[in-house]
Amino acid sequence: MWTQDWRSRFEAAAEQAFDVLIVGGGITGAGVALEAARAGLRVALIEQNDFASGTSSWSSKLVHGGLRYLASGDWRLTRESVQERQRLMRDLPGLVSPLDFMLPVYAHDKPGRWALHAALGAYDLMARKRYSHYMKQADFLGHMPYLNTEGLKGGFVYRDALTDDVRLTLRVLIEAHSHGALAANYVRAEQLLFEGDTVAGARVTDSETGRSFDIRARVVVNATGPWSDRLRAQVDGTAQLRPLRGSHFVFPFHVLPVGRAITLFHPDDRRPLFAIPWQGATVFGTTDLDHEQSIDEAPRMSVAESEYLIAAARHYFPACDMQAARALSSFAGVRPIVRGAAGASASEESRESSIENEKGLITVTGGKLTTFRVTANDVLEQIGNALDRHFERNEKAPIIHGVPVGGQTRGVVRHGPAFAAMDRQADDDIALGTTDYCRRELRFALAHEAVAHLDDLMLRRTRAGLLLEQGGLAELAALEPIVCDALGWDATRWTQEVDRYRAHWQQVHAPV
Repeated sequence: MWTQDWRSRFEAAAEQAFDVLIVGGGITGAGVALEAARAGLRVALIEQNDFASGTSSWSSKLVHGGLRYLASGDWRLTRESVQERQRLMRDLPGLVSPLDFMLPVYAHDKPGRWALHAALGAYDLMARKRYSHYMKQADFLGHMPYLNTEGLKGGFVYRDALTDDVRLTLRVLIEAHSHGALAANYVRAEQLLFEGDTVAGARVTDSETGRSFDIRARVVVNATGPWSDRLRAQVDGTAQLRPLRGSHFVFPFHVLPVGRAITLFHPDDRRPLFAIPWQGATVFGTTDLDHEQSIDEAPRMSVAESEYLIAAARHYFPACDMQAARALSSFAGVRPIVRGAAGASASEESRESSIENEKGLITVTGGKLTTFRVTANDVLEQIGNALDRHFERNEKAPIIHGVPVGGQTRGVVRHGPAFAAMDRQADDDIALGTTDYCRRELRFALAHEAVAHLDDLMLRRTRAGLLLEQGGLAELAALEPIVCDALGWDATRWTQEVDRYRAHWQQVHAPV
């Protein structure tokens, strides 16, 4: 998809107007690109940084219905999310995998056993399949032996699903390309273009080439997430976002050994937390609070968030010596939530998506990773209204073609069918540190997945920067010839990229 000289081809393609220009390369923008391209529209997508480098990199890695939404009475969102979870598990095996959750019940807990039983029953009813059941204490501890036993009565098992949020986004973009969509990272929308009082494209700058050019389109979609109010200001839109930050730790599995995922409630405020086995490590989070830093600064976990999470980890896993210093990494993401009623807490804000058309700029904000396809179809309906066309909703076609094939390698699941066709080399199977990423995957990403910087490779095309100590700096010397050969870097450029990556990792992902 992104092969040699693709940037110049993208700029050349912009000499002709597109039907749709999508600004924002996270899961929402990728989903819109796919549905619009499937509908036969000429589509371009631009992303100011790397693909999936914003909110779509830093989720809890869950494709889930959201029990918290059920508890707050948001039945419609819960039902929609559960049904989309089922579809994603069906359509994207290996990319979206079933994940059983443990949910302990302690004496004097609220909600108690029978309230949880009713909620999980409704959860299963929405999925039209029975997953949940109750375990007595001894059986429960057989699956979660390090859990705090004081007051433990037993617990439930229920089902949600797990993904790699970045790889999901990239696979959707690759599928969109197979239907004719074009996508470019590190291309920033500087200024909207107008015909009369209607948005008709954008003046953009490619930060990799330094070149600026116009992309004209009949419809422009603003899918920039936390940045969406900034683009809306150019059509006199009033600010509507309440950016909320969620932070997580990544622990070595031996530090927090959970064989299954577990849902917990913080002992101080009863907010839900998760410990999730993920790619050989354990993700623990999340927080939910107002993000007050500049949206242009990479979000990072605060000391207060660290203390909040470690307090809960120590409470529930008292034998595990939980300390921030024992984590491999941390990460934080900003959720672009539409501001609700005055006085609402961060956790009380709705996760519903919002779509507005202002002077021809269609802005989509809020929403969830799980429901990206539903959101994309809602946006496509708005595009159809703007173009005076009607598009049938994609309800039955597979989200991505070519995924459900028995015996697929992990690389094909992650990167798509083209991965299998790449020529083999003798060192293909050498692993990247202790991760399950191999050199063949690195070479494929470098040749086909628009890698522009070392952090693209270490934090998004792979997640090695989260899974290895010190972000995998010890592995970089072995990668130097592979990366430099693929991208045409000399020794000076390599040193600059290593320094850039080291500084970024230390500032944003080092445990605090």
